[in-house]
Amino acid sequence: MTITIGVLALQGDVREHRAALESAGARTVGVRRPEELAAVDGLVLPGGESTTIDKLLRIFDLAEPLRDRIREGLPVYGSCAGMILLADRILGGTADQRTLGGLDVTVRRNAFGRQVDSFETDLPFEGLAPGGADERGAGSGAATGSVHAVFIRAPWVEDVGPDVRVLARIPDEEAPGIPAAAAGRIVAVQQGSLLATSFHPEISGDTRVHELFVRIAKG
Repeated sequence: MTITIGVLALQGDVREHRAALESAGARTVGVRRPEELAAVDGLVLPGGESTTIDKLLRIFDLAEPLRDRIREGLPVYGSCAGMILLADRILGGTADQRTLGGLDVTVRRNAFGRQVDSFETDLPFEGLAPGGADERGAGSGAATGSVHAVFIRAPWVEDVGPDVRVLARIPDEEAPGIPAAAAGRIVAVQQGSLLATSFHPEISGDTRVHELFVRIAKG
């Protein structure tokens, strides 16, 4: 069964998400209007600036229809700013910033620092099979189920509710280029049909996070 996954096309890596989803076997469409939202089986919220996306959702009359569809069970995947938009609670946001909600988590905006503090690392990711771009070739040394994670002005998850499954964390041990305060922080979660990552898998060449979301959307 081929399903249609929308990618919110207001800001962020829309083309890259669509390419990854199509590689995972989904049909894709950009979503800018309520009627486009109504026609999809799932939705991706790309990275970008969460406060700007929040304002654009209201300008394009998408905020309330999207909240309604999330409450009705629409599968949604949020990366970076998309994670912030899905969170029920936010730290470090602006006074007028609103989220869509749905994930019983508290997220800290820009937790890893500024653009200059961006970094990449390999992370164990629960539920991912080996075989992504970071694991090709004999003797690569990558751990089973690891993902190459790219963090750009990224949030992290401060706490999760009882129904939230933690899929990935920053390792507890210190590593070059990773802020010491990030050790052990949660960077990927799932709650029912909602999936969120602090990082940007759409630019890593590894489509397995998108494959996971397509499986979630298919039910």
